[in-house]
Amino acid sequence: MVSATVRRIIGDLTGRSHRRTIDLLTAQLDATVKGVDLAADLAAGRIAPAEARVRMADVEHEGDECRAALVAELFTTLTTPIDREDLYRFSRSVDDVLDGLRDLVRETDLFGMPGDPADLPALRAVREGLVSLRGAVAELLGDPGLVHRGAMGARKAAGRVRRAYQEAVAALFREELSAGTLSRRELLRRLDGIGRRLNDAAADLSDALLKRGH
Repeated sequence: MVSATVRRIIGDLTGRSHRRTIDLLTAQLDATVKGVDLAADLAAGRIAPAEARVRMADVEHEGDECRAALVAELFTTLTTPIDREDLYRFSRSVDDVLDGLRDLVRETDLFGMPGDPADLPALRAVREGLVSLRGAVAELLGDPGLVHRGAMGARKAAGRVRRAYQEAVAALFREELSAGTLSRRELLRRLDGIGRRLNDAAADLSDALLKRGH
């Protein structure tokens, strides 16, 4: 019978363990894209806040399962495509993006607010950033230049989230102060936080490439 250690060594030598790591990161990013699509459906009025909150719980569970499987893989595999600490940090930042989307949906429901179409430009930028990161992760065993390009694309998308937030806050401050105004401000801050976590994920990937010498 082949021992677990020997199986891990064989997996490392054949590249299977690296592929598993990339597949798990990709699955985590896919779950996060589902989260931003759900938040966009809420903002567009295609789904009610209460239903979006219930469905987001399932999406969050999927993302958490992917991250748990990745962490287990990092603890058992002998080598990783990039530094395992950087992979862990990147996965944590992606998880933070999904957590922020969960909180955005949950607080929209808790505050008794409807979805706001004004959030769609920022949410589209978040989605574009996540897709860029997905493409970058797919190239971790391939072209470092494409990894870098994907990370930079995600950082630019995060910048668009920030600008959309600033414009929405400026518009909000031109309105008469009310309880709804205060609730809306909190939701916009949540949206801005999602953009910052997206930027963190892109920076984590860029830093990992720098360590690897690319």
